[in-house]
Amino acid sequence: MSKADKRAAARLAAVQALYQMEVTGKGINEILAEFEAYWIGGEVEGDRYKPAEVAFFRDIVAGVLDDQLVLDRLVDDTLSKGWPLKRVEAVMRAILRAGAYELRQRADVPARVVIKEYVDVAGAFFDREEAGLVNAVLDALARQLRVDEFAERAN
Repeated sequence: MSKADKRAAARLAAVQALYQMEVTGKGINEILAEFEAYWIGGEVEGDRYKPAEVAFFRDIVAGVLDDQLVLDRLVDDTLSKGWPLKRVEAVMRAILRAGAYELRQRADVPARVVIKEYVDVAGAFFDREEAGLVNAVLDALARQLRVDEFAERAN
């Protein structure tokens, strides 16, 4: 399994972990232990979960929690007026927060890769319209947070 595949699995697991934390109220240590022991690379209710890059998974989950107020403000400012992040469905919130975190803090990952990966994650849970929303929000954030990456292409 390639590094890209393991990172894609880590992103999916991170979104699921963030969602679980929000709906169950579990803390980060409990969620990380649960995911690393049972979900990542394991089989749950007949579904096989791919091996993931655990350090990357942990970084996304911890990073979103550490920066959640800033990330929520960034996403709120990017969403359509009248649709604050708190009105968005919980899985979608987790996807947007994780994507915003990577765009803000993981300069080692190209913005276009971040956007594509989270659009793919959204596609696992939602229809094309919602995946399009993820694309639009993360693209707008990327153009704000990663100006240099987009300026290079314009020239």
